Amino acid sequence: MKSSPRSPTGRLLYAQSGGVTSVINASAAGVIETARAHGVKVFAAHNGILGALREELIDTSKESKASITALRHTPGGAFGSCRYKLKSLETHRAEYERLIDVLRAHDIRWFLYNGGNDSADTALKISQLGKAMGYDIRCIGVPKTVDNDLAVTDCCPGFGSVAKYTAVSTLEASLDVASMADTSTKVFILEVMGRHAGWIAAAAGLAGEGADAPPHVILFPENVFDETAFLAKVKATVERVGWCTVVASEGIRNAAGQFLAEAGTRDAFGHAQLGGVAPVLASLVKEKLGYKYHWALPDYLQRSARHLASKTDAEQAYAVGKAAVEYALAGQNAVMPVIVRTSDAPYRWKIEPAPLSKVANHEKKMPKGFITRDGFGITAAARRYLSPLIQGEMPPPYGKDGLPRYATLRNQLIEKKLPAFAI
Repeated sequence: MKSSPRSPTGRLLYAQSGGVTSVINASAAGVIETARAHGVKVFAAHNGILGALREELIDTSKESKASITALRHTPGGAFGSCRYKLKSLETHRAEYERLIDVLRAHDIRWFLYNGGNDSADTALKISQLGKAMGYDIRCIGVPKTVDNDLAVTDCCPGFGSVAKYTAVSTLEASLDVASMADTSTKVFILEVMGRHAGWIAAAAGLAGEGADAPPHVILFPENVFDETAFLAKVKATVERVGWCTVVASEGIRNAAGQFLAEAGTRDAFGHAQLGGVAPVLASLVKEKLGYKYHWALPDYLQRSARHLASKTDAEQAYAVGKAAVEYALAGQNAVMPVIVRTSDAPYRWKIEPAPLSKVANHEKKMPKGFITRDGFGITAAARRYLSPLIQGEMPPPYGKDGLPRYATLRNQLIEKKLPAFAI
């Protein structure tokens, strides 16, 4: 993709969107450190796109070099995130025009949006509107999602660390269950994130290999949940092994297309709020098989566990942030830095730009070839894909109190220039 040279004049706006990860701040560090090296001032929107609409912009130049470096090992979203989806340009043009007004008021010439599918769509629309309104703005998407469901990119920053946490948790909990199975728990159920794509659930399969190794049952949203087959698999496993570990994606559905765990409410993006599939499955196990069970819902723990982050993931998160700035300053627009795998063994990767139009509103699900024929496990192909993504450790520094030393930012807002905007 050709790009025109551009002198580093103007300012850069960075924003975090959607559910945060244990390494999204590594992308922020990549953005800020690279921009500083080019002499470009970076503002960060407070609480994602809402901060841009409200003209709540953080001056990152007030942060020390050490604080920005510490973002590389700090979980959460350092500048605040939000679940707020901009509607179409046709029905909500005023919001997009407000964004352009804010960008213009502060001489922001580059906008980097760190998020998933919806964020890629927002960045694409802002780039289109900027062109239509005659405002020179370069918009770059920065990939992030624990769900690993972004199109084009080989994997998504944030996923490798969740995958590592899930595989380790599955292994450790299974050792616990195996110890107690003779007189206590026979079935352990771990529920993981993944509304439509089963990548995180699949990662649990790295915990063991072979028919008797945990997890014995993985439930993917790509497959229709078959109660009879599920119960038969659990029963056969308990009778053969003495216990059974189940890992279930939150998004599994029945034959009617209904989420097993749907709570009947929706989030800000219009997605169904899921109320917990693990207790539903546990009730089935108890009622139909009579086994004693335990279930766990790691929820935020799985995406915030920076102490167990994958080094590969953390390095990729930083790399896409760095590349996003380089693309922006080189004059590229409406692109996203994506990860391209060049080799499985040894694992090698590189960063390349991809058009936002090929990422926005597309969803990458588990390939059929990654799921075993019985629907309850992962194949050798899936292991080849997943294993490199959890390699290496990059633990945070610890203090004398035994706790991690995470970054604490000032997050000083700049002075507003525009009237308030009702959202």
